[in-house]
Amino acid sequence: MISSMTAFSRAVSKSDQGEDKGELVWELRSVNNRYLEVMLRLPDELRVLEPLVRERLTKRLGRGKVDGTLRYSASGEAPVAVRINEQLARGIIDAASKVGRILHDASSPKAMDVLQWPGVVQLERLDLSPVQQRAVGLLDQAIEELISVRQREGSRLEELILQRTAAMRVEVEKAKALMPRVLDAIRERLRARLEEVSEELDPGRLEQEMALLAQKLDVDEEMDRLQAHLDEVDNVITREGPVGRRLDFLMQELNREANTLTSKSNDVEVTRVGVELKVLIEQVREQVQNIE
Repeated sequence: MISSMTAFSRAVSKSDQGEDKGELVWELRSVNNRYLEVMLRLPDELRVLEPLVRERLTKRLGRGKVDGTLRYSASGEAPVAVRINEQLARGIIDAASKVGRILHDASSPKAMDVLQWPGVVQLERLDLSPVQQRAVGLLDQAIEELISVRQREGSRLEELILQRTAAMRVEVEKAKALMPRVLDAIRERLRARLEEVSEELDPGRLEQEMALLAQKLDVDEEMDRLQAHLDEVDNVITREGPVGRRLDFLMQELNREANTLTSKSNDVEVTRVGVELKVLIEQVREQVQNIE
């Protein structure tokens, strides 16, 4: 089953009890990209999770540009506990009093002035490991949903590609059916031209010229390769894992054969077939760019 690289998922978790109270929201967006590229936006309290998040995304996804955003809204207690370094505060107050006596200033330092002194206020972060654990579990849910969305979109792309490859096979059969008539018409035109320049035709020379011309216009190999590439497309689509690059290569090969078919043909109908093939190939190629 093929997977699209374009998808979005959102997972929400709320807790009103315990040490991990608060709301967590994961949002994952992915678009097409040649390789896997991960961009993360995490709150400062949970930034320690970034290596683990990258590891999980890399393990589950093959290609695509993935933007991951985690939002955390704490409820109840503040995320930090405030502690006062009383020994330092007392030392500052005593020092301020001594300086005041020297300056004959009996006023005491204000409380906010003491609190602003470096080291007096110490912020002790609460244990966020329960929140971190819940965030990782929620990430797994978001990744599962993202993969599910990518696979559903991939199923639609697979249906579209199979429709186009079926249409390509019809065009190849048209070209095969047209080629005998095209060669006969060329043979008659060449015979008529030779009759104009010579009253007596050399049958051997005529057959030699016709053989050379037929070899130049022979597109059997191109049509065989077209069919082989189309068979490979159908085979690749059923494989597990990323197949986008392989499909993109096959589209290039199909386009090459269609170009050769068009350039070799001296017939309007065969040229029309070649052009239609190129249109169908381009339609598939545009969709293949979004396949993982």
